[in-house]
Amino acid sequence: MSVFRFNILNIWPKLGRIIFRKKWKELIGIREDQDNVLIPIIKTRLEKVMKQEVQDDAVVAYVDSLANLKLPEEGNRKLSDEEMVSLCGEFLNGGTDTTSNTLQWIMANLVKYPHVQEKLYQEIVSVVGDGGKLVEMVVKEEELQRMPYLKAVVLEGLRLHPPGHFVLPHSVSKEVELDGYLIPKNAVVAEMGRDGEVWKDPLEFRAERFLSGNGGEEGFDITCSREIKMMPFGAGRRMCPGYTLALLHLEYFVANLVFYLEWRPAVGNYEVDLSEKQEFTVGMKNPLLVSISRRVKPSP
Repeated sequence: MSVFRFNILNIWPKLGRIIFRKKWKELIGIREDQDNVLIPIIKTRLEKVMKQEVQDDAVVAYVDSLANLKLPEEGNRKLSDEEMVSLCGEFLNGGTDTTSNTLQWIMANLVKYPHVQEKLYQEIVSVVGDGGKLVEMVVKEEELQRMPYLKAVVLEGLRLHPPGHFVLPHSVSKEVELDGYLIPKNAVVAEMGRDGEVWKDPLEFRAERFLSGNGGEEGFDITCSREIKMMPFGAGRRMCPGYTLALLHLEYFVANLVFYLEWRPAVGNYEVDLSEKQEFTVGMKNPLLVSISRRVKPSP
C-alpha cells in the first residue's frame, strides 16, 4: 500500500478532512484495523508480565520497554494505547516491509542473472552438501558465516536497491564542505550507491565487487564508520538499529531459497523488469513472476 496517497491530508489537516472525506475515512479505517490487531496482543503480553507468567530469564520484549517508558516532560506519564500501537506499527513496518522488499529485489536479480544464482548455489552446496535425501535439512545460521559470496550477493542487492531509496534521500541547497568533503549543490546522497565515480559499472549486478580476491573489498563496512560508499541503512547516530538482524534475515532466506529451489523467469516472453515503484519502501513496479523447481529430491 502506498502511503503517498494520503499526503494530501497533511497539506490542510482540518480542511482536508472535509474536502477529501473518503480518503480520510479510509485512513481512519486502516488505523482502526491496526488497533484491532495490535492492542489485544499488547495487552495480553502486559497481563502476563503483571501476573509474573513470564520467566525471569526470558528476553525482554519491545512492548515491555514501551510499558516501562515514562515521559518526564509530561509529568512522567506513560504511553497511551494509541501511542504504543503507533510505535509497534513503525517497528513492525521497519523490520518486515523493508526486508521483504529487499529480498524480492535480490531474488529478481538472481532470476535475471542465472550465472550468479548458479555460483551462489555451488557455494552453498560446498558448505552444507547437496542435500540428497535430507529433505528436512536447512542452511543454518552458523553456516552462513562460511559463505562470502552469499554475503556479497546481499550487499550488491542493497547497493542497487536500498530499501529506503525514496524515504532517505536528501540534497543540499547550496555547495557545502563537511569534514573535508565538498558536497555540490543539489547532490542527492541516496544516489551514491550508483555513482560511477565510486563504483565501476555501477548499474551492473556484480557481487564480486565485494570479494577481496576479485579486486573488491571483502568485509565491506556497511556502517559507514570508515568510509561512505553506500548507506542502505542510513549512517551515524540515526542508522537503522536493526541492520544486523536485517542482514541475517536476508542471508538466511536467500541461502535457503536458492538451496532448495531453482529460480527461472516465468514461461513465455517474460523478462524480469527492475523498474522501481515509489512507496514507503522501494518496491518492484511490476511484481516478480518466476517458475521454480525443486532442487532437493524427496527420499524414496
